Amino acid sequence: MPRIDDGYQTLITLANDPTLKIYEKEVTPPGYQGGGPIDTTTMRNETLRTASPKSLKTLSPMTIVAAYETEAYADLRDQINENQLITVTFPDGASLHFWGWVDEFTPGALTEGEQPTATVTIIPSNHDEGTPQLEVAAWWENPTGSAF
Repeated sequence: MPRIDDGYQTLITLANDPTLKIYEKEVTPPGYQGGGPIDTTTMRNETLRTASPKSLKTLSPMTIVAAYETEAYADLRDQINENQLITVTFPDGASLHFWGWVDEFTPGALTEGEQPTATVTIIPSNHDEGTPQLEVAAWWENPTGSAF
């Protein structure tokens, strides 16, 4: 697949509300995090502090800056803290799927002559809604529908 040269058109879909009344202007997808170092320095080190990586990984939070309909207030209120499947669809048609929840819906200032926007923050949970809840890693899908 070729590299992405333009961020247009990156879209977000929430499984619990696929017709969410927001209109993406900026999307910052989640990244990967290792959780920082484990300090392994002891009194026997002579010159350097030492560290080791942690074993677990996570997805970082993602943000969306979006125009919105006033209905988004009710729609997003109902999605706050609801763990669900989130899909980020990239300009090339590839998509990232992960479990998470809407953590924040923060409208910006309403100013004459400017389109109102809001910031939406999504936190990856890395687990599904089953009983028991199972770890589920994010997965990618290319435009033809096959995972990679």
